[in-house]
Amino acid sequence: MTTITPLALPEVLLITPKRHGDARGWFTETWSRRAFQGAGLDHDFVQDNQAFNARAGTVRGLHFQQSPHPQAKLVRVLSGAIYDVAVDVRPGSATFGQWVGARLTAEGGEQLLVPRGFAHGYSTLTDDCMLAYKVDGDYAPQTEGGVIWNDPDLAIDWGIDPAQAITSDKDKLLPRLRDMPQASF
Repeated sequence: MTTITPLALPEVLLITPKRHGDARGWFTETWSRRAFQGAGLDHDFVQDNQAFNARAGTVRGLHFQQSPHPQAKLVRVLSGAIYDVAVDVRPGSATFGQWVGARLTAEGGEQLLVPRGFAHGYSTLTDDCMLAYKVDGDYAPQTEGGVIWNDPDLAIDWGIDPAQAITSDKDKLLPRLRDMPQASF
């Protein structure tokens, strides 16, 4: 049975599928429409993505897509470990600007469900880290938004030395949350 645990922001869920193992290894069902619907989660995933990060200390994010193409994400690690973060960027939300994070590992098989209206990012805790994630909305670059990963108002503890963080030029230009244009979801 899959374990579904709401985090401090209860819309963000830590999902740990059960692994069935024997001397050969193990098998797990990482996503099942029927099981998710049975738990009250009705996502129509339309795209699978995969990302490779060569070095520990890589930070990607914080990214989101807004209306008319918002995305929820179901993130898991195929090799290595990450610290995965979701930030509530929904205008008017009682938890606007709050964040939660969870350590996801290939060994543990944990997944994070990041709902629409949340910015998503992660830091790699190991070298040669690979992720796979499903999204429930098509990629639409014209609706992309983001918040800079090291926004001092958010004060996210990424689990790495911030002075050694490896980021993209694009992510370095993202605004602080307080300077971000109002998004819609």
